[in-house]
Amino acid sequence: MTAHGHSTGGYGSGRPELPDVDLRLQDLVLDSRDIAEFLNDLAVVAASRLSTLGNPILCGVTVIRHKRPEAVASSDAEAHSLDELQNGFGDGPCLTALRTRTMLLVPDLVREHRWEAYVRAAVARGVSSILAVPMDLAGEAEAVLNLYSGRVNGFSADGIATAEAFAGQAAGSLKLVLRITQLSEARNDLALALKSRTIIDMAIGAIMAENRCSRDTAFGILTKASSTRNVKLREVAAAVIASISGENEIGTYFDE
Repeated sequence: MTAHGHSTGGYGSGRPELPDVDLRLQDLVLDSRDIAEFLNDLAVVAASRLSTLGNPILCGVTVIRHKRPEAVASSDAEAHSLDELQNGFGDGPCLTALRTRTMLLVPDLVREHRWEAYVRAAVARGVSSILAVPMDLAGEAEAVLNLYSGRVNGFSADGIATAEAFAGQAAGSLKLVLRITQLSEARNDLALALKSRTIIDMAIGAIMAENRCSRDTAFGILTKASSTRNVKLREVAAAVIASISGENEIGTYFDE
């Protein structure tokens, strides 16, 4: 039996709603310090919610953000190892589901003929079936729940419906966390840019005073030193100020 692709639908498709999960996800959004902590907690909740007696489910979460590093989280060390294994091969059911944005079920890895190298390695680690469920983040990022079972046909129809419902609810919380993270990153990027500008301006002023030259000439001296040494302009500027003041940490008026 080979893997089957399934398109994801809305709640009108008959997937169950999970009110208890909604409350737990709200707590995760409020309690998590950053996106990495949220994703790890999310993976743990997903694994707990989808596991049944005699069929423990491992969960990984992969998030690809635009112009930011990929974020990977897991419910435990084994799930992390399985995700890293797939990322190492650069292909597999979870990555395929992420790219196609379509749910993908592999009910029996032994009888699966795609992703042969990865499948062999996953089987050797005791995985028998995989369910990959993309999360709709409305273009803000791409994400997928990577679910692993040690049993053949480890995902029943009810289990698949529950996984889809969970992914749908988790997507809303993840979008909120991503927006909060983006605002925080934008603030940090702006603060760094302002600090860099301040340090560069201070260095230019110091060079102008020492060499009795124009601002353009002083800036040229800085940029030439940056290019010659293959060092960032901000670092060269900081070195100039440190050589004059003896201070390695330059404070700025907007520091908190």
